[in-house]
Amino acid sequence: MEAIKYKSVFDIIGPIMVGPSSSHTAGAARIGKIARTIFGELPEQVDIYLYESFAKTYRGHGTDVALVGGVLDMEPNDGNLSKSLEIAEEVGLAVKFIVNKEDKAEHPNTARLVMRKGSRSMSVTGISIGGGAIEVTELNGFSIALQMGVPTIIVVHQDVPGIIAQVTKILSQHDVNIAQMNVTRASKGDNAIMIIEVDTPYVTDTLADIEAIENLHNVKFFR
Repeated sequence: MEAIKYKSVFDIIGPIMVGPSSSHTAGAARIGKIARTIFGELPEQVDIYLYESFAKTYRGHGTDVALVGGVLDMEPNDGNLSKSLEIAEEVGLAVKFIVNKEDKAEHPNTARLVMRKGSRSMSVTGISIGGGAIEVTELNGFSIALQMGVPTIIVVHQDVPGIIAQVTKILSQHDVNIAQMNVTRASKGDNAIMIIEVDTPYVTDTLADIEAIENLHNVKFFR
């Protein structure tokens, strides 16, 4: 089970990263990685829409390589981050940047990623709010407010009856309180996603029980 957490106090005052900018590089990498995690696998194609500050400086500040590195499941301090565009080509990930310098966004550092594999597609909008911290504001067209500064469980599953009830029952059995929960799906019977913010960072046994649920594809915990 993968857990993303701060590696040191320097991740709070300034993240461990491949530079040059915590907002444009570390934050961008985390946006890409969260998008990849929610999608559940490496996409075949990602269209990356850049707005305002991201649109104006994305190449100079490494935002492009950081976003793609995140989609490739790299951490902000990964030594291969600067080679992410080449690695994407090697693994068959088609990348397209759509630069929008005119339209206003809710935050200067905004990126929207549209990922596709086969008939599956998913959109995620993230903002880099400084110091490597990010917030996810849109998922598949639904407005959400997911700040990755709190313990968060992301469950990708088949859209069949009963899974949400099973997950929440397990959380209750382990005395894990839900602070906020968002649920969305691609279409009826297709892949669905639960994003659950919880009040405790200690969920190892809880995750093991959730993973045993049938028709569940992927579980990730972000501490």
